[in-house]
Amino acid sequence: MYRFYTHMISTALLLASGASAWAAEDTEQLRRDANRLFDPIPTQHPRIEDGEITSAQIELGRKLFFDPRLSRSQIISCNSCHNVGTGGADNVPTSIGHGWQKGPRNSPTVLNAVFNVAQFWDGRAQDLAAQAKGPVQASVEMNNTPERVEQTLESMPEYVDAFDQAFPDSDAPVSFDHMASAIEAFETTLVTPNARFDRFLRGEDTLDAEEQEGLSLFMSSGCAACHNGMNVGGQAYYPFGVVERPGADILPEDDKGRFAVTQTATDEYVFRAGPLRNIARTAPYFHSGQVWDLEQAVAIMGSSQLGVELDDSQVSAITAFLHTLTGEQPEVAVPILPASTQDTPRPE
Repeated sequence: MYRFYTHMISTALLLASGASAWAAEDTEQLRRDANRLFDPIPTQHPRIEDGEITSAQIELGRKLFFDPRLSRSQIISCNSCHNVGTGGADNVPTSIGHGWQKGPRNSPTVLNAVFNVAQFWDGRAQDLAAQAKGPVQASVEMNNTPERVEQTLESMPEYVDAFDQAFPDSDAPVSFDHMASAIEAFETTLVTPNARFDRFLRGEDTLDAEEQEGLSLFMSSGCAACHNGMNVGGQAYYPFGVVERPGADILPEDDKGRFAVTQTATDEYVFRAGPLRNIARTAPYFHSGQVWDLEQAVAIMGSSQLGVELDDSQVSAITAFLHTLTGEQPEVAVPILPASTQDTPRPE
C-alpha cells in the first residue's frame, strides 16, 4: 500500500512537471495500480457460457427490443432511447416519449448495463428485467400496460411460437414477465470488450503518454473512488456535488435522485455513479443531459466532486484516457418482426 501511494505522489509530480513520456517501469507500475481498481470487459458473459441464458431467449429479446408495438403508440421501441448504433443511448438531453413528452432524465446507455449494480440513475430497478418493465408502463415513455402487451404478443403466431421455444417449461410462455426476461437476455449480449484500456490492463502497450497520464491522474485525483470496477462506475451511489453543488441547469432542484426511491433525507441529490465505458459516444452528460462536451464534464466533476480545479492539461489528459474506454461496439442486425394480425391492438 505504501508503494501504491508513493507511486501516486510521483505521478502527480510527473504531471505537474509536464513530462510527456513514460519509462517502461512507470508504465508497468501504472498497469499494476490500474488492475487493483478496474477489470477488463469479458469477451462473453458467464451467464451465456453457463447456459443460464439460451439462444432462443436472446433471439426473442432481440426482436422485442426493436419492436415498437410494445408501446401504446406503436412507434417507440427500446432501441428508440437506447440505440445500439449510437453508443446504446439516444444522444439527446432527455428522451422523447408518448405524445412527444420529454422524459425527466438523460437516457443511460444499455451497453455493458449488465455489469451495473442496479439500473436507472437512482437504482430503482435491481436488474435489466426489472428495468425493461419500467419504460413500457411509464406514461411519459411507452405508456402501455402489461395486459395490452400480452394481448399484442399473443395476437401474432410467430411470437407465440418464439415464447414457447424461449420458455418451454412455462405453463404461460407469453407473459409480461417473460417479455422482460427475454429483453434482459438480449441486453446481456450488448457488451463492448477489447477497448484499448482493456488491452492495457491485460498487458498490451495500447495507451500513449497522454492517455497514461490521464489514467494516472484519474486514479490519483480521486475520480476512481466512484468510477471503478469493470464498468468504470455504476457500482454505488454518491451525492452530486460532494464539495460544490452545480447550478440548477446541470442539477435540477426538483430531481432529488435516489431520495425518490428510499425517502431518506441523506439520499437527496444522490445518484448512481455513471459507468464511463464508451463515454465518448454517449453525449450529452449527467442525468440532466445538459453538458455536451466531455472535457467540460471532466472539469465539472473535478470541482463539484473533488474540490479540485483541474488545469487545461489535466482535463485534456483525463479526457484522452476516457476515450480509451470505447470498446468494440456490438453489431446487431435489425430483426424482421412478426406481422400484425386482425387481433393485434391498434396504435393509440
